[in-house]
Amino acid sequence: MSKRDIVAIGGSAGSAAALRKIVAALPLDFSGSVFVTVHIPTTQPSHLAEVLGKSGELPVAIALDGQPIERGQIYVAPMDRHMLLMNGAIRLGAGPRENLVRPSIDPMFRSAAMSFGSRVIGVVLSGLLNDGASGLFAIKSAGGVAIVQHPLDAQESSMPRAALEAVDVDHAARADELGELIASLARTEAGPSRAVPDSVAFEVKVACGGRVGSDTLHRFASPATLTCPECGGVLSEVQGEKPLRFRCQIGHAYTAEELADHHELLDEAIGVAMRIMEERVTLVRRMAQDARETGRKAVAELYDTRAAEYRRYADTLRQAAQISMAASREANEDAA
Repeated sequence: MSKRDIVAIGGSAGSAAALRKIVAALPLDFSGSVFVTVHIPTTQPSHLAEVLGKSGELPVAIALDGQPIERGQIYVAPMDRHMLLMNGAIRLGAGPRENLVRPSIDPMFRSAAMSFGSRVIGVVLSGLLNDGASGLFAIKSAGGVAIVQHPLDAQESSMPRAALEAVDVDHAARADELGELIASLARTEAGPSRAVPDSVAFEVKVACGGRVGSDTLHRFASPATLTCPECGGVLSEVQGEKPLRFRCQIGHAYTAEELADHHELLDEAIGVAMRIMEERVTLVRRMAQDARETGRKAVAELYDTRAAEYRRYADTLRQAAQISMAASREANEDAA
């Protein structure tokens, strides 16, 4: 029988400290392979692999496309690529962002479930929103083990809580318990695997950069009256899994919580619309002035009416921007 030797760990804000504790607790003779995906900003280099390499005895490296999976090795997802486990090797996918990020935890978890079934130990650490919950659901469904950092122990409890709501997890443990727990589970027999749904393989293909296509998408998802905030396409509701998720024909994917929390793109869209309205007010007022100076009184009155209408639109957008900013400020204060 195979052992539970594939360990997939996902984290975001506040997960670095937990990762260091896990790596420090893994023994030098650890026979599994560890894969780590953490949300990485594309504006600055990540030193996570270097930090983890100094935290324990196992070798740590940034994952490379196509490299074979080896035992006793820790692989860290690189910037701007989904880390996927396929056919005994690592694939780095340039597919669309999922849960607003690339690398995303869910694609790694799904690919691990698809490729290794019950051999997988999935771990969700501290982080905001709920990346990882859907992928952990896939791991559990394939016969793998589902673990979360206890929400009361996490710096940011949202991701562990979301995983607990979506999945009947096997263990919820403190960061200083996780390493020993993983090492112990990796010595146990995996047991039989269960087949993952076709939708999991489809979503792994999307993360690799494969074409989505409306015909294929609608086999697993139903069109919803929602618009993708990144490309403007129609979103479809993914069926048969938790948490509630949506994906567009381009491949962008979101949970319902992330769509509801999409403050940044909303503020940007309001700002663009407000700028356009202000420019139109200025332009139409100038057109009205030109019409008066050339004796076209009726035309000038028409432009004045249009300018007043654009002014009302601009004022409405400004009020919306102020409300959105106030809501974001309150959310940040609550999180602090």
